[in-house]
Amino acid sequence: MSPDTEILEEVNVELIENVEPSKALILYNDDVNTFDFVIESLIKVCKHDLLQAEQCTYLVHYKGKCLVKNGSFAKLKPMYDGLLDRGLSAKIEE
Repeated sequence: MSPDTEILEEVNVELIENVEPSKALILYNDDVNTFDFVIESLIKVCKHDLLQAEQCTYLVHYKGKCLVKNGSFAKLKPMYDGLLDRGLSAKIEE
């Protein structure tokens, strides 16, 4: 093995160790909010397009919950807070 190869292997190992485990932002069903409000919230807060927001809203309604975003805790926390601020039920899970 050349010295250059050893350096690359060390860098790759370091990068893998620094990757944060992915989390899931889950939206739960409630009997309060309308379909249109939930769709609008997913578009504004989670940056869904209209079709994605509609599909998530139907899954929440019929299945009780839906994974709306994956990512790091730091990425999901503002979306989580935004959904809660709008009166929606959400949770960040592993």
